[in-house]
Amino acid sequence: MGTREQRLAAIRKSFPDEALVAEVPGGDLQTFRVDRKVLVDLARHLKDDPDLDFKLLLDVCGVDYPERAERFESVYHLSSLTHGHRIRLKVPMPADAPVVPSVYPVWRSADWFEREAFDLMGILFSGHPNLKRILCHPAFQGHALRKDYDPGQRWLLREGEQDEPVWARAVQEDEDHFETQVLNLGPSHPASHGTLRTVVRLDGEVITQAETEIGYLHRCFEKMAESHTWNQVIPYTDRLNYCSSMMNGVGYALAVEKLLGVEAPPRAQSIRIILSELSRVMDHIVDIGANLNDIGAMTPFLYMYEAREELYTVLEACCGSRLTMSYVRVGGVSHDVPADFGEGVRFILKRVPQLVADMERLITENRIFRQRTEGVGKLSSEDAIDWGWTGPCLRACGVPFDVRKSYPYMGYDQLDFKVPIAHGGDTFARYLVRVEEIKQSLRIVEQALEAMPPGPIIISDHNVALPAKEKVYTEMESLIWHFKLVMEGMKVPAGEVYGFTEAANGELGYYIVSDGSGKPYRIKVRPPCFAIFQAYPHMLKGHMIPDAVAILGSLNVIAGELDR
Repeated sequence: MGTREQRLAAIRKSFPDEALVAEVPGGDLQTFRVDRKVLVDLARHLKDDPDLDFKLLLDVCGVDYPERAERFESVYHLSSLTHGHRIRLKVPMPADAPVVPSVYPVWRSADWFEREAFDLMGILFSGHPNLKRILCHPAFQGHALRKDYDPGQRWLLREGEQDEPVWARAVQEDEDHFETQVLNLGPSHPASHGTLRTVVRLDGEVITQAETEIGYLHRCFEKMAESHTWNQVIPYTDRLNYCSSMMNGVGYALAVEKLLGVEAPPRAQSIRIILSELSRVMDHIVDIGANLNDIGAMTPFLYMYEAREELYTVLEACCGSRLTMSYVRVGGVSHDVPADFGEGVRFILKRVPQLVADMERLITENRIFRQRTEGVGKLSSEDAIDWGWTGPCLRACGVPFDVRKSYPYMGYDQLDFKVPIAHGGDTFARYLVRVEEIKQSLRIVEQALEAMPPGPIIISDHNVALPAKEKVYTEMESLIWHFKLVMEGMKVPAGEVYGFTEAANGELGYYIVSDGSGKPYRIKVRPPCFAIFQAYPHMLKGHMIPDAVAILGSLNVIAGELDR
């Protein structure tokens, strides 16, 4: 089903009534307005019909329009990996009854996304098996992403209001829990990779039940974005996946540029690609090195972190910061790379492969490492897609989906690189994929560096980009543009867009709604590790505590990206 007309016809076969399912004209994606009475039936049709085959639910979010009779919208983004197309569903709801059926019975990936929309927007998903807050504390009052919620509002946390799993409370005197115990893993433990808490029930040493608690680093990035201008959002994106912050800013800038209808100059595109791929290498290095350290292999951990420090040196030379860069701008980058940039990158291209090779010699065929990782945390390709996995974790299950290949952006279609896959679907497979992706990213960097053209590093349209500083000091018109952009923000045309890129953990999506003002009306981040981590407690059953540590490290959960 390659065209909009064919997809519409496939839907109309089962849903001929336009009052229930209506196509919304225009937009970046084919969009359908859906009556909540038929949502679940439509979802099953979209997933099961081979002409549509929307097996991947990428995101669920809520949008608040207080001036409308149907105040709330529940928005769904779907992808077909077989046909390569995407659609958006919108389900409107009145203010006095923001209730919509859960699609969790259709796509398990809806689990945490629906909980998030309930937590932050107050939408009730009937039929959800565990509808409770996920990012905010259970004692939090109100729903922060509603438009009538004051961004400056503060609540005192009341003691004693906890939300433990029912099965984790005092053990009842029944045979089901005979001689079992409950154990907390994290949130304050080096192996938890940030402030993540997992509660497990053990039968001897085997995990029989598990549940995770997140939100310890939640700062409501999306609410903050609504009170800042478009470019002021960029430093906040750095705090999502702080192990590869450049990629967060690039994804956000591309989404806003899509709404604006502008494109960064070729030199800026090349700089973005080079620094994004170096950031991907850096992110994979952190994941592999930390995971190896968690399971007892400290020496290769040191090899990997030496490589990471070398990469930081190049990034720091470009923007003055090693971790959170704030280097991207809508329309380009903030300033040009240093004169010795090429020399520094070429040193990386020579040094990093040596350090990775040293690590591989120590680890890849190591008997202890393979016993700790092969067959551990295994997930089939069907289950991975059903949970909403993307990125290296999905490719380790044998699914060759990579946004850079399937939906090229910034000139990736002009570069020669492979998409590594493995078929084990386990912790060892996820290690293998990331190691090969490091090599492929360095290959991309080498090509992009050789092809990097001269020229401007940001567009010259002063409705979008700040004028050059020397002009601000000497020209009144440039000074006025500078003042208006800083104080009022650029005016992004009213509309909506879903921008997505291949970040280090998978598809990083930004669903952006603009009302034409100088600030975003709504930004919803689709963090790749959010979908991945929701499968973690289900993967633990039948494993032991050391396995839980190895599995968690292989998923590369970054708490800033997870909690936002």
